[in-house]
Amino acid sequence: MEKIYFQDLGLMEYGAAWDYQESLLQQNLKVKSAKFNSDGTNHAITDEQTIHHLLFCEHPHVYTLGKSGHMENLLVNDARLKELNVSFYKTNRGGDITYHGAGQIVGYPILDLEKFETDLGKYMRNLEEVIIRTIAHYGIEGGRLPGATGVWLDAESANARKICAMGVRCSRWVTMHGFALNVNTDMRYFDYIVPCGLTNMGVTSIAKELGRTVDEQEVKNILRHEFGIVFNAVVVDTPLVENIA
Repeated sequence: MEKIYFQDLGLMEYGAAWDYQESLLQQNLKVKSAKFNSDGTNHAITDEQTIHHLLFCEHPHVYTLGKSGHMENLLVNDARLKELNVSFYKTNRGGDITYHGAGQIVGYPILDLEKFETDLGKYMRNLEEVIIRTIAHYGIEGGRLPGATGVWLDAESANARKICAMGVRCSRWVTMHGFALNVNTDMRYFDYIVPCGLTNMGVTSIAKELGRTVDEQEVKNILRHEFGIVFNAVVVDTPLVENIA
């Protein structure tokens, strides 16, 4: 059973979190490079292993655009972004545009899929399963929308609405970026974008569905637990980085 090191980073600016993810990914790629040639043949003997991470955080208001996204899905100009106190990033993840902000739990798994399954589609379905199982604890039935990523409510109805957006990057089977689960999110910020580039589709949150504020720490605990179950792994707290082995 694989071990995944967990960190709750708290409130962190998007760029800083991106840089931190990138550093963890590059550490794993360095280990892979030390072990194998580009054609996959072994060229070095080393005991060093890749390390799995699961990061949770919350971002100040920010819109992020995936590498295949379209700028026209950002519906406001730079001046309006400044008025709203929202930053903007073009990212190297998949997907289109989304919003991160207060009351939203953002999860960034940095996993070596060669130690799980080398199937990116299966990885995305597993991330969705984590969210589906988590919101079920609150009596909310989540599902998938054919042709789209993320977790949806009433997915194939006229009232389809997304509760969790997803977008990832994978390099030599090491993942980064991840999911954004709306818990107590201020949904008004989605009015300034076309979420995930999908028109005529709604967005929602756990709080909106329940009609009450939700304990975010409780949701984090459930997410962490369900992540371990779905990925058949042990999720443990991260010690000092220099002591991880």
